[in-house]
Amino acid sequence: MIQKKICLLGASSVGKTSLIKQFVEGIFNEKYLTTIGVKIDKKKVSVENEQVQLLIWDIEGNDRYNAFQERYLRGAAGYIIVVDQTRAASLSEGLDIHALARQVTQCPAVLAINKNDLDQAWNLNDSEIIDDKNQFDLHFSTSAKTGERVDEMFEALTKLLLRSESNDLTSE
Repeated sequence: MIQKKICLLGASSVGKTSLIKQFVEGIFNEKYLTTIGVKIDKKKVSVENEQVQLLIWDIEGNDRYNAFQERYLRGAAGYIIVVDQTRAASLSEGLDIHALARQVTQCPAVLAINKNDLDQAWNLNDSEIIDDKNQFDLHFSTSAKTGERVDEMFEALTKLLLRSESNDLTSE
């Protein structure tokens, strides 16, 4: 079975843990618990006739008290930058984290604009957020609470990882 490490990055309280809980266990909990360090969950998925074990790293939020920890990205096949559409500052924080991550890895990156079940705090459209300089491979508007597009996001990233792996093998 193929294993892929996926890291979830973003500011504090954007919903990284909730997205993972929704994807792995199919549940949402209103209670907020801060992740300290990293928590690793596993989920097996079947994509394009392949069994893939996802090792999903829930990495503590980055804020003024806690700097980006590039060491968590070692060995990652891909990562997801999570932002909270109800907090405009989380978008710029997420884009800053993405820029730092790009300094240490070129693995596929996804932007998850989370909490789409709530009102948006910014007046930007997708093309303004997802422009050439940000270089995201995929982007999704998700809701950890309702589950909207959560499975779809992880499955699309897994497909992308399998395709990029086969491209790497054919280019050798």
